[in-house]
Amino acid sequence: MKYFFPLTLFISLLAQLSFANQQVVTYVKPESGSDPRHEYYIELLSLALSKSQDQGQTSNTVLRESLRDMQQSRAVQQLAKNKYIDIVWTVTSKHREQLLRPIRIPLIKGLLGNRVFIIRAADKHKFAAVRTIEDLKMYIAGQGHDWPDTKILQANDIKVVTTSTYDGLFNMLHAQRFDFFPRGVNEAWDELAVHESPGLMVEQTLLLRYPSPVYFFVNKDNSTLAEKIEKGLLCAIADGSFDRLFDSYHKKNLKQANLRNRTILLLRNPLIPSPTDNIQ
Repeated sequence: MKYFFPLTLFISLLAQLSFANQQVVTYVKPESGSDPRHEYYIELLSLALSKSQDQGQTSNTVLRESLRDMQQSRAVQQLAKNKYIDIVWTVTSKHREQLLRPIRIPLIKGLLGNRVFIIRAADKHKFAAVRTIEDLKMYIAGQGHDWPDTKILQANDIKVVTTSTYDGLFNMLHAQRFDFFPRGVNEAWDELAVHESPGLMVEQTLLLRYPSPVYFFVNKDNSTLAEKIEKGLLCAIADGSFDRLFDSYHKKNLKQANLRNRTILLLRNPLIPSPTDNIQ
């Protein structure tokens, strides 16, 4: 007697086997649906994991957005507890490297530590007259309440107004709650394009600079994922795909920034860990 294996059961078993071989890596959902900052990091993470897969380091890795958004401090805390997410990308600090495992390959080549200002267009002549940090201290910056940059600015005696919402910063600047919103060279123009905030512009003469490398971080105990990402990033650097992806996102921003013709204002970063003191 012949026995026929039901096709639906066969397909179900194949699906279960495929799912069992998958490694799901969950990253933080952006705080705002209009936040364009995450796209590059997601694509870079996908590239790194695909390079590890090419080397036989992983199999069938799937990236997944977390079910809820999280502010930076909460994301770090949840990852340290190994809850909800598997990875974050953020500016390094002594505290974050104590809680999490950093993969010490700078993801955006120091651009986040090269800061231009989003300002009200009506104030452009005021900022064009700034020549020193002392001049800048006349004005108030706006930042997220749990961003490392807030503490960096405050450590350099720059007054800061904070909020818990990313989108709220654009509204607060427009409402004159503060005077300038420091943004990475990789962020400012794209953010203005997305928010379409009338009366706001990217200031054209100043550049605030401090060491501020952005890393991928995983849970302290997740050495397997850390090694996969590190090997994948190194492979992408070696074969040029890292640079090609970087240029596709940031080459236009660098041209717009016109860094050579800006007045550079240097800040110290007291939060940076000693292994990265000399990394921009």
